Amino acid sequence: MTVNKCDVLIIGTGIAGLSCAIKIATKRPDFQVYVISKNTINDTNTNWAQGGIATVWDFENDNFQLHIDDTLDAGDELCDTEVVEIVVKEGHERVKEIIEWGTEFSKTEGGQYDLGKEGGHSRNRVLHFKDVTGSEIQRALTEKVNALHNIKVFENYFAIDLLTEHHLGKNITRLTPKITCFGAYVMDKKNKDIETFLAKNTVLASGGAGQIYRNTTNPINATGDGIAMFYRAKGHISNMEFIQFHPTALYNPSGEKPDFLVSEAVRGFGAILKTSDGGTFMERYDERLSLAPRDIVARAIDNEMKIRGDEYVFLDCRHLDKEAFYEHFPNIYDKCVSIGIDPMVDMIPVVPACHYTCGGILVDQEGRSSIARLYAAGECTCTGLHGANRLASNSLLEGLVYGHRIAMCLINETEHRTYEETIPQWKTLGTTEPKELVLITQSIKELKDIMSYYVGIVRSNVRLKRALDRLYLLYTETERLYGENKLSPQLCELRNLITIGYLVTKAASMRKESRGLHYTTDYPDKANYIESSFM
Repeated sequence: MTVNKCDVLIIGTGIAGLSCAIKIATKRPDFQVYVISKNTINDTNTNWAQGGIATVWDFENDNFQLHIDDTLDAGDELCDTEVVEIVVKEGHERVKEIIEWGTEFSKTEGGQYDLGKEGGHSRNRVLHFKDVTGSEIQRALTEKVNALHNIKVFENYFAIDLLTEHHLGKNITRLTPKITCFGAYVMDKKNKDIETFLAKNTVLASGGAGQIYRNTTNPINATGDGIAMFYRAKGHISNMEFIQFHPTALYNPSGEKPDFLVSEAVRGFGAILKTSDGGTFMERYDERLSLAPRDIVARAIDNEMKIRGDEYVFLDCRHLDKEAFYEHFPNIYDKCVSIGIDPMVDMIPVVPACHYTCGGILVDQEGRSSIARLYAAGECTCTGLHGANRLASNSLLEGLVYGHRIAMCLINETEHRTYEETIPQWKTLGTTEPKELVLITQSIKELKDIMSYYVGIVRSNVRLKRALDRLYLLYTETERLYGENKLSPQLCELRNLITIGYLVTKAASMRKESRGLHYTTDYPDKANYIESSFM
């Protein structure tokens, strides 16, 4: 079997992973950086981002403290204030860098950047490229990576497990004081071989886990692989109960997956949420109306749908200027028209959908995890920036800042470390396509139903207990399949999804209050104490 060696192994090719790789490779041309993508390099959550990246740009009308205050307010008292200050204040320079690397953002006729406004923001500060910002950032980063000789990208390579002392025959637990990562076992999806990647340092930038829910705006590869691998390696996880549901995914009766996102920037542009009879409702929930933070808007929509028995609410754009709307949101406009909805004539039907994982791998301010030589950045992490609810368009900014901070650590630390040469090769009968794929696809469907029905926007003790019971049955069935030592990408994804489902549900059952994105009917008020869930 193949053994690959590199100075830095980065798992994930979104904004956090690629920006980190670029920084390391540029500063240390003597380092070999390997970057792993489960599918293609551009198949990332970053590539799907519509709204933009939030950073203070117009210093005459905005400042860092306002952005900090907005972030803290959205996070419902659970943000780490120091981290918020770091990301907001350093974010401006990081954004300038990706502009220098070739990223373009939309400008006004006067040549200034066209700054959008989204829910929870007190000022216009969202840089965007029409309504396909993530795609533009991904394009620029990919081109930059491809131009650097010491970065090697492995496409269609699926990371299965992190290499630790466990693979050397040592017994480790979550209480073991020193656990070290030596790289990862990775499946070549084309050849079905499992290769060993030995690295002096490893970075997890593997994205989120939206595919645990039936309705999600996340691409199909968002199966929480990095978080699940890290948890199996006995690393520390935090705040997994805080799953953000985007209030406005396009309701499409055809059942198209993933759900198409109608960016929050549309509401920032002036669109108004309404019920089926044309009446407004957000005034009953928050004085910021349709531009309240996402947790508030999503719960309001969910409540209105339940009260009225409707399957969706509407986003009214009919009063907006058509030419300006199309200039800002061509992708959204064309998508609506393709299913028979003209936003200038018809109201757009929308529903909440799982959008972002606010918790994950617990890291410090430099991106270090509880496992030595293992760093993490982006949506797979819990940095303290988002707290109990992410402020819109802060996620791309977080990925840039932490990608940079990790790179600055690794350019100095990596050369003093060595490879763990005694890691054994993967002991398996090989990989295979499932003989009965229906066993896996049905389990995935069941998982999505469990999470959607019992661990969604509104939760209760009874629902969470039922979810944990059913998840355990899925877990035992799946581990039995996995134990047969005939692996497939589908089986590995199922295994990871079940782990993520358990972590979200267990964390939700531990929080005896309602805060931010976690709302439970058994504890509808905030507790008089503030703490993070920790596993």
